[in-house]
Amino acid sequence: MSSQDFLFELFTEELPPRTLSGLSAALTAGVTKGIDDAGVPHGKVQGFATPRRLAVLVRKLAEHQPDKQVERRGPPLKASFDAQGVPTQAAIAFAKNCAVPVTELTQVKTDKGEWLMFRGIERGAATASLLAHIVNQAVAALPIAKRMRWGARSVEFVRPVHGVILLFGETVIPAEVLGLAAGRITFGHRFHAPKALTLKTAKDYERRLRRAKVVADFDARRELIRAGVTAAAAATAEGATALIETDLLDEVTALVEWPVPIAGQYEQRFLGLPREVVIATVQDHQRYFAVQGADGQLSGWFVTVSNIASRDPSKVRAGNERVVRPRLSDAAFFWEQDLKLSLDAHAARLGGVTFQAKLGSYAEKTQRVQALAQTIGVRIGAGSLVERAAALAKADLMTAMVGEFPELQGTMGRYYAAAQGEPHELALALEEHYRPRYAGDSLPTTKTGQAVALADKIDTLVGIFAIEQRPTGTKDPFGLRRSALGVLRILLEGRLEMDLCELLEEAAAAQPVRRPGVVGEVYDFIAERLRGMLLEEAGTTPEMLDAVFANRPRSPLDAVTRLQALKEFLGVPEAGVLAAINKRIANILRKTAPAGDAAVDAAALTEDAERQLHQVLSDLRVPVQNAAAQRRYADSLKALVALRAPVDLFFERVMVMDENIERRNNRLALLRDVQQLLGGVADLSRLPG
Repeated sequence: MSSQDFLFELFTEELPPRTLSGLSAALTAGVTKGIDDAGVPHGKVQGFATPRRLAVLVRKLAEHQPDKQVERRGPPLKASFDAQGVPTQAAIAFAKNCAVPVTELTQVKTDKGEWLMFRGIERGAATASLLAHIVNQAVAALPIAKRMRWGARSVEFVRPVHGVILLFGETVIPAEVLGLAAGRITFGHRFHAPKALTLKTAKDYERRLRRAKVVADFDARRELIRAGVTAAAAATAEGATALIETDLLDEVTALVEWPVPIAGQYEQRFLGLPREVVIATVQDHQRYFAVQGADGQLSGWFVTVSNIASRDPSKVRAGNERVVRPRLSDAAFFWEQDLKLSLDAHAARLGGVTFQAKLGSYAEKTQRVQALAQTIGVRIGAGSLVERAAALAKADLMTAMVGEFPELQGTMGRYYAAAQGEPHELALALEEHYRPRYAGDSLPTTKTGQAVALADKIDTLVGIFAIEQRPTGTKDPFGLRRSALGVLRILLEGRLEMDLCELLEEAAAAQPVRRPGVVGEVYDFIAERLRGMLLEEAGTTPEMLDAVFANRPRSPLDAVTRLQALKEFLGVPEAGVLAAINKRIANILRKTAPAGDAAVDAAALTEDAERQLHQVLSDLRVPVQNAAAQRRYADSLKALVALRAPVDLFFERVMVMDENIERRNNRLALLRDVQQLLGGVADLSRLPG
């Protein structure tokens, strides 16, 4: 089957750099899916993305869909011909629909009767006739948060589009995309090669752009930048290295088409600023890569990536140095001004900043966090610094530095606390209480930091749930999912045994908005995150988690311990039998529960089997419950194996639903006691068996 390369390009104004890579991946996936859904064979699919274009190149795309064998069943044979064998109107209409005469239809016999059948070949459509629809669908499905219109056009896209290429081999597909007729013209670098490029064939795309000073492949351009920045940094001093963060590298890649790394310097006096301040200024404001020396300290050098190969690189260097200097000077000014006030003075102004309209100011939140952090601190042995650390935790929000660099909240609190002579653990806790800030982030390392971090996150969770602003879909403006995962990671990885329900209740009681049921809602929200974490572990099944969480364990660490014991218990041969017994008992009690909470009347037990079960139950109750109370859940579960034989005998020889109501209720109460003992660690009825 003959094939051609296919090229689709949107030539645009500068695209949003932080979403460029995602847009390119989505467009490539959308075009690929459209072609695959159409059943057209093809080779490699490659996406391209630069600040001014999104493109997809499909290698060896077949010129036609494959032909398909088609079978269609028509009307029953008896309804297709009359007594003389003349085709009826039903047969004629079916044949016409299949575009063949009745004589070319076949007859088939099945166990349900005889039928007319059409067997034929459906010719595949020309690929060129499908491509316009495929690309338009892919463009419409792009994940664009905010679309825009331009000029007098009614079409919308993330940025104005000025050109479209739809090239199949050497042929332009006659189509319209985003209101523009497709052609074969694109453009190279804005300054190095501004003239229009007319492409003869799709396969020339990347080569022609490279000659026009555009590296169209996003990944290739990123690696060029990585290598160039690394080399430029190394040239500044022996052992020097560039700090190349992935997000910054991706953003810079999305800002340039022809990358040219250039090293520059700033004054040594700025190295007296906190390291994070210099890096934030250089990276976040200027999109430069900071450079550190062999000793791990910032060197005063940076690497910028220009989008032009200048005849005089020294001027580009000087220009970038001139731009970064006032930024660093501003940061130095903020640092000096902030240090003129104590953290207590900054904290005193938190009353003027709203945390959430219904939940009060940051000063009010600080008071709630203080009280809860002290409770937590006592439980985990955090010491005497917790109250003051909680009082100062949000103070740096009022500093000029954090106002300019919000991402440094906490970090600046640590520096300012150290500068005013606070204990090291307290200063560190001001930074640590925000952790973990994202998946994989480090956790608080101090008890003080753990206490304040837990209190802050729990207060936010309970407060936002109380005003019914819980996350919906992908929207989570208060980062509640992140807070819940943070609470779980601190408790589990720190091996902190805490009654989560008790903490949620204390936090709920302190909120300015109190709503019944909020504690249960937050518990379920956190438990759902914990289920997700545990389900990723090898050997964990949803049924195991259902069994463990049916008891609503009050501590995440306790839930994990129960799960581990349950996994161990399920390796015992009797485990499946006990799960089945528990399920049978649960079904009986679900239909007919014993009257009231009356205890089993041992004197009223009439059958040997029920008396034996009652005795074994009495003998097991104390050791099983003691083991569970001591968190020896595996021992507790293993002891329950002794119930198997008497329960089997009970069901074999005893009629539970006796006509005598008192006897029936006594037996139901006995089963209830068995169920309660079996479910002390986990609800075994939730397990298969």
